[in-house]
Amino acid sequence: QVTLVESGGGSVQAGGSLRLSCVASGVTYAGNSVGWFRQAPGKEREGVAGIYKSSGSTHYADSVKGRFTISQDTAKTTVYLQMTGLKAEDTAVYYCAVGWIYSDYGLLMGPKYTYWGQGTQVTVSS
Repeated sequence: QVTLVESGGGSVQAGGSLRLSCVASGVTYAGNSVGWFRQAPGKEREGVAGIYKSSGSTHYADSVKGRFTISQDTAKTTVYLQMTGLKAEDTAVYYCAVGWIYSDYGLLMGPKYTYWGQGTQVTVSS
């Protein structure tokens, strides 16, 4: 059984930092990639960052490039999203997901992922 659990969300002021964690279990054969997505109230879900588990290669949305960093632990069971320089527009529920992805563009496409966590709220006040 695949389980993804996000944590690390919270409330910060603009310019602050947060590190989100996604702890995965049962995912060895569930996918080759992990993605972080976010959804703000009234907006569509947006792909933020993705990582290929085997190579560690990453890809980012333009909106977060240079501010967010996705990484994984050596056991490849936890994926992190380090967020710096947070802006009010980063406020959203953040989700991690696992799936079989074969292109950098696909890393940011939600429908390509199979398994999803429950999300963690990030609120940035200006």
